[in-house]
Amino acid sequence: ARMSPGRCPGVRADGELVMRDAIQAALREATLKQDKRRMSTLRLICAAIKDRDIAARTAGKDRVSEEEILEILTRMIRQRQESAKAYEEGNRLDLAAEEREEITIIRSFLPQQLDEAELRSVCAEAVKQTGAAGLRDIGKCMQALKTRYPGRMDFGKASNLVKGMLT
Repeated sequence: ARMSPGRCPGVRADGELVMRDAIQAALREATLKQDKRRMSTLRLICAAIKDRDIAARTAGKDRVSEEEILEILTRMIRQRQESAKAYEEGNRLDLAAEEREEITIIRSFLPQQLDEAELRSVCAEAVKQTGAAGLRDIGKCMQALKTRYPGRMDFGKASNLVKGMLT
């Protein structure tokens, strides 16, 4: 099935997410091309997914869902952002650049991210729809956002926006 532009590589034409397959296909392609950076990053993603699959199996559940894969990828991006920042502060720009390359590779498997204006708009909508009245309702708003927009936004940034709207 062909994918339309702006969609993540793991979305079929019928809208079903098949990220696992997209990541495996990308790893095969990177291996054929001997793209070392891409190969190592994709292997890390596969290992993280496999670890979660094993943990799920021991808990008596099926393998991890697409939403959980999105969470894994988002967490991997956040870890690399923190590492890149630490490397920059330590004046190791070469290592920071490597972390940013990995972020780009991982991000290519996420759905298109909401821009700043869209993020503000969906946060305001979540506040309105949940009837949030104060800071104690941040969790309710964030849960609504995570359900509607998995992997499509920086939830830390969204949380700060929601907090600003509720104070």
